[in-house]
Amino acid sequence: MSFIKISSFVLSTIFSVSAMAQAVTVTDPWIRATVQGQKATGAFMKITSKEGAKLTGVSSPAAGISEIHEMKMEKDIMKMAAITNLNVPAGGAVELKPGGYHVMLMDLKAPLADKATVPITLTFENAKGVKSQVELQVPVRAMNAKMEHKH
Repeated sequence: MSFIKISSFVLSTIFSVSAMAQAVTVTDPWIRATVQGQKATGAFMKITSKEGAKLTGVSSPAAGISEIHEMKMEKDIMKMAAITNLNVPAGGAVELKPGGYHVMLMDLKAPLADKATVPITLTFENAKGVKSQVELQVPVRAMNAKMEHKH
């Protein structure tokens, strides 16, 4: 248990240094827990950028396919689709959340249990075309009816 805590601290520290170097910060990341047989889930977080950046890719060893997705209403129908990139405005933030932009993890290799952590790598590109990566250890959260159904 101590090793896990130390590893999480070290990974968080590495993440912070990496994110600061590129002026991109990722906060409050989490992944929705899955059940046996479920092959896809979403990852959510808030991304801020001092100088502006573009999220151009995502990967995770937990999934065969990892994509940036957008959900939007079209004529009273909620539609979800992969997008090639997501702009994070200079001095601004983009929230990846249920019902909006999110990371889609598909072809999961195993169920994702509550309180587990999943590695995710985000690839960004700045205005000059310089690419960088942010590595995260993202906690998995079980959802209850109250959290999923906001009225």
